[in-house]
Amino acid sequence: MISIELFLLLISVLLFVSLLVGKMGSRFGVPTLLLFLLIGMLSGSDGLGIEFNSPKIAQAIGVVALNIILFSGGMDTRFTEVKPIAAQGMILATIGVLFTALLTGIFIFWLTNNFFNAVTFTLLESLLLASVMSSTDSASVFSILRSKNLSLKENLRPLLEFESGSNDPMAFMLTIVLIQLIQSPVIDAWAALWMFFKQLLLGGLAGYFLGRLSVRIINKINLDNDALYSVLLMTLMFFLFGFTTFIGGNGYLAVYVGGLFIGNSRFVHKRSSLKFFDGMTWLVQIIMFLTLGLLINPSELLPIAGIGIIVGLFMIFFSRPVSVHLSLLPFRNLSHKARHYVAWVGLRGAVPIIFATYPWIENLPHAKDIFNIVFFITILSLVIQGTTVGSMAKWLGLSQDVLRKRKLKNFDVEISEDIKSYMSEISIKKEFLANGSRLMDLNVPEKTLIAMVKRDDQYFIPRGNTELMVGDRILVITDNEKALEQTYKSMKGEM
Repeated sequence: MISIELFLLLISVLLFVSLLVGKMGSRFGVPTLLLFLLIGMLSGSDGLGIEFNSPKIAQAIGVVALNIILFSGGMDTRFTEVKPIAAQGMILATIGVLFTALLTGIFIFWLTNNFFNAVTFTLLESLLLASVMSSTDSASVFSILRSKNLSLKENLRPLLEFESGSNDPMAFMLTIVLIQLIQSPVIDAWAALWMFFKQLLLGGLAGYFLGRLSVRIINKINLDNDALYSVLLMTLMFFLFGFTTFIGGNGYLAVYVGGLFIGNSRFVHKRSSLKFFDGMTWLVQIIMFLTLGLLINPSELLPIAGIGIIVGLFMIFFSRPVSVHLSLLPFRNLSHKARHYVAWVGLRGAVPIIFATYPWIENLPHAKDIFNIVFFITILSLVIQGTTVGSMAKWLGLSQDVLRKRKLKNFDVEISEDIKSYMSEISIKKEFLANGSRLMDLNVPEKTLIAMVKRDDQYFIPRGNTELMVGDRILVITDNEKALEQTYKSMKGEM
């Protein structure tokens, strides 16, 4: 039995290594989540020798992590972005998932019964494997799109994020129904259909009403310690998931919808809460992918590598594109290139792996084979699709110039969302002072305000005759994005 001290030491080392490797990987365009998975694999029984073989624990960690990821993703999504693509997103999250599962399941059945004698799946087992993989992964999509800071045409980014945040209920329902069918071939089709609609309906309604209620609670509770507001928000999030699941709704959908409504509402200490969840999201992502990586032994992937490669490529190049194009047929506002890109960003990640633990826990035939294949396809998806998200957008002509917004690293301030102004910071270089070192000598365009200066560890409000020095950081406030960009160009600022 490992001691708690040694356990904490191992966890801290793994987390630290993951952060370092993730930082290096991002420079080379490698998805950090893929690296977390690989670190977990290399740390397992086939690598460093850490023994972990509990799908129940992995599933529990995954459920907690997905709650935080979906909730945080919902809070970061604006209503103005969602409204134009809501219909397309819901069709992709339901009909698109169903098409993907059917096409992939039939292909797996045909493939394993004709070409692979080592692993032969029945039709129901094939459909179960396909259903587990049918939804795109919110953790992967949110992480990759936001880390790359892609600016996409035709509202593609909110569409992809909305789809990945809302398509888990369909995949989850298909997974549970097929597990029940394998265990007991007799099942009421109408009951299964009602379960699906019940999960969607109750999940959406619970997310909306409890999200609205959560905002009122946060604004009225008046806690003495400001730090507790983030804890309160997380408590409400878990209550939302648990309550929705208890009444028969889909907790994942409720959490995403609840986060969407909360994030688009005004509540006290909103900024600190968003920062808290941003940090928690990265923490649980690392823990979740490390845990899932520990659950797999690389030696177990070799026997299913052939099936994994063929099925993975089939999903990337056939079932996902066909499903997307069929689902989006009624919508004429998306170009063919946009549809191709939506099809390409069908990333698999943690969600399929977590869903794959359900057959394992139920001790179904070929459950471990299903888990291993899903894990292999997830790696394949992250390698092929995850590394080419940006380049594919450029190749299809769907990326656009993004305003080079500088992060406020030295100024911990925020302007209310209701005020249409923009802030950034610029480091003073020698060439900026060519016309003089006073603030009034800088080439600052109209509608631009230099609000604060940081010099070493000191902060002060400048005046026109304030002498600036090389290395000073200045806080810039402008009326709009164009003015901010003009400021950067005129001052030749740096990121």
